[in-house]
Amino acid sequence: MAELTRRKLAEYFCLLANPLAVRGSIAAGGLSLGAERLAAQDAPPAEPPRFGFHDVVRRAQDLAAAAFDPTPPALPDPLKRFDFDTWRDIRFRPDKAFLNFPGSLFRLQLFHLGHLFLRPVTVNIVRDGIPTPVPYTTDLFDFGHTKAVANLPVNLGFAGFRLHFPLNNPTVFDEVIAFLGVSYFRFLGRHQRYGLSARGLAVNAGTTQEEFPFFREFWIETPQANAEHATIYALLDGAAATGAYKFDLYPGVDSVVEVTATLFPRKTDVKFGLAPLTSMFFIGENDHRFNEDFRRELHDSDGLLVNTGTGEWIWRPLRNPDRLEVSAFIDHQIRGFGLLQRDRDFDHYQDLDLAYELRPSYFVEPHGSWGEGHVELVEFATTDEANDNIVVSFVPKDAPEQGHNFGYRIVSSLALENVSPNGRVVGTYQTAAKALGSPEPVPPGSHRFIIDFAGGDLAFYAQNPNLVEVVASASQGKILRSWLVYNPHVNGFRATIDLQLVQGQSADLRAFLRAGTKALTETWTYPWHAS
Repeated sequence: MAELTRRKLAEYFCLLANPLAVRGSIAAGGLSLGAERLAAQDAPPAEPPRFGFHDVVRRAQDLAAAAFDPTPPALPDPLKRFDFDTWRDIRFRPDKAFLNFPGSLFRLQLFHLGHLFLRPVTVNIVRDGIPTPVPYTTDLFDFGHTKAVANLPVNLGFAGFRLHFPLNNPTVFDEVIAFLGVSYFRFLGRHQRYGLSARGLAVNAGTTQEEFPFFREFWIETPQANAEHATIYALLDGAAATGAYKFDLYPGVDSVVEVTATLFPRKTDVKFGLAPLTSMFFIGENDHRFNEDFRRELHDSDGLLVNTGTGEWIWRPLRNPDRLEVSAFIDHQIRGFGLLQRDRDFDHYQDLDLAYELRPSYFVEPHGSWGEGHVELVEFATTDEANDNIVVSFVPKDAPEQGHNFGYRIVSSLALENVSPNGRVVGTYQTAAKALGSPEPVPPGSHRFIIDFAGGDLAFYAQNPNLVEVVASASQGKILRSWLVYNPHVNGFRATIDLQLVQGQSADLRAFLRAGTKALTETWTYPWHAS
């Protein structure tokens, strides 16, 4: 039946594409009916237009020309009453998975509406260039202890979807990517556990006017047999902009998503954040304010890594601030940025269930030039580990124009700590600016920062540590002293910096190691407020 439908569609599009040929055959009375039939048999059948990214771009452009309606479609009352436990109890039946055909390495499963996910999305499967919406039916789900809702329409829609792939075992289909909630998506590489998320677009992040554009429709290309690549299209909508997105997923040890996007802003007086990443940082080695938990560190990511247009690598440890703080790393021709989980030591987390040491790092690499702008880090205050309080994105200096095209890749890895070619920061600590256990008074307004560097060429200088120096600076205040010692436990060096700052002032510290004129490490940077 499906093959017959596609054949008739092909004939239909053929007539639409060649109306003059139809009129001409009627006017040409001298052409015999038999000749017409022979000509039709000899002519190759016309291919119908194939659905692709250009179609999503056209829809996004049309959508931008219309007024934005923030009201989601009305859902049946029972779905509105689902709490988290009720909604979580509804599971997609694996035996009903789509894309399940001989040779396919992907399986498509859907998320049910309910709880926080009350805006339906349409999910289409594209086969032979023709998109077909997935109809809703309760038979797709195991409702567990939740009572199934009867008489729901086939066009109800879904909360989102996920793709499964033999990621960790050749015979087991593991979840590899999921789209759920506004424009959020997460994906995994081998032996990774979900932690941080990516988003399609950030709007006014870190302000009281933050908006959350959402994906309203998806199209998943049917992969070829044995293909280890999947293509997903998405239509973004929101008060500030619409957009067309293409996600090319390449699962593996380090999974990669190639993103192609076209934006159509509805507003010009907003702050757009491209390639946004969202994560959680509650407590870490550099912040012990919350110390009642037996777990010493709780975070999905512990630092921001930036590769500037000049080739400098900047490491900024994440924090859980007392209040909202925004940091900007101004650049031209940015080469990359990401949120990394560098600490892979289970002993630092002691969480058997959440496995923070297996949370992936995401690193964004722009395609082409993104022009002038800044990598923006937003840190919200949080009192527990349930809140995603970290947002990072690239904010262009000039507002995107209509039809703004950009692209990038995101890599998900457990080994991105080695992405920078030089030595890297492996630990940041802070304490009073005096010798441990010493009764000496602390200089007024002073504080001590301790940074461990490892990797790169640092082990090469282990036998001649006097050749290495720490280069430290501060935007305000005074660096009282700084020194460097070899640290055999990391096969690198430990730098110590004492900063004196007037009460109430703030300063940005920077430090890196060098030998002669050669920079040996990335640049460590840290904001500090003297209170």
